[in-house]
Amino acid sequence: MQTILGATGQIAVELARELRRAYTSDLRLVSRHPRKVNITDTLVPADLLDAAQTIEAVQGSDIVYFTAGLPPDTAMWEAQFPIMLKNALDATRAAGARFVYFDNTYMYPQDGRVLTEDTPFDPVGRKGRVRATMASMVLDEMARGEIPAVIGRAPEFYGPDKTQSITNTLVIDNLKAGKVPRVPVRDDTRRTLIWTPDASRALAALGNAPDAYGQTWHLPCDDERLTYRQFVALAAEVFGTAPRYKVLGKWTLRAAGLVSKQVRELRELLPRYESDNLFDFTKFKRRFPDFEVTTYRRGLALIHGEPTRREGGPSR
Repeated sequence: MQTILGATGQIAVELARELRRAYTSDLRLVSRHPRKVNITDTLVPADLLDAAQTIEAVQGSDIVYFTAGLPPDTAMWEAQFPIMLKNALDATRAAGARFVYFDNTYMYPQDGRVLTEDTPFDPVGRKGRVRATMASMVLDEMARGEIPAVIGRAPEFYGPDKTQSITNTLVIDNLKAGKVPRVPVRDDTRRTLIWTPDASRALAALGNAPDAYGQTWHLPCDDERLTYRQFVALAAEVFGTAPRYKVLGKWTLRAAGLVSKQVRELRELLPRYESDNLFDFTKFKRRFPDFEVTTYRRGLALIHGEPTRREGGPSR
């Protein structure tokens, strides 16, 4: 039995598809309001803030994936995320299972250095500190050695369906709607973006590779590091539109935060758009040389022609 905690978010949905396709049909999907992805899925409603519910939801599992998400609310992250993760780790230990943690890069320094699995944590802002705390909890679990644990870390998303990222929201969604894309802060810094189905496929590969445990892995992306100027030009070519866009300067976004809570919650991420984002995933490519990464052109073409689906959104 392989169990996904936080099973209605975009990464979890794609993960369930990949696990069913390549590894097992014995899947348990856990969230407050779980929905089947595959016809054979078992659904377990549970709140990960409740330790007893989490233990019951994980019982009998061989592998537990933590893919839970929360809305971009800093106070909620601080109050809930560490508790959810602690409950998940405790439940996995009680079940004698393996633990797979899906992570992001918020805890890394937001500058132009090349980011590897050995880059020290230097978070900027409260959300970054929450993610640093959570990653450290999993690393501590690895050091104790009571349960096998592995971290799969991804940079900013782009992808199909209801993918929640700045690139999707400001660039891709505007192109799809026939509007002028917006670019955050600068258009000349190089970005590393991960195609969400690739992130899920890579997480499934790690979870089912016994030798991957006890380590952190950067999940694989397109080798190109396009600037937003180049990304918008490529997307416009694929979508058959003019390569127009508008740069939203840092001060414009800060001013918008005075009246918009959503924008205000994103302000601590702005430094990452002032510098190159160079996310290194050489380690994964060496261990999984046959893993096929989706190119930006292919991913954008799939988005342009995608059917409408209802999966997606944060969960716990």
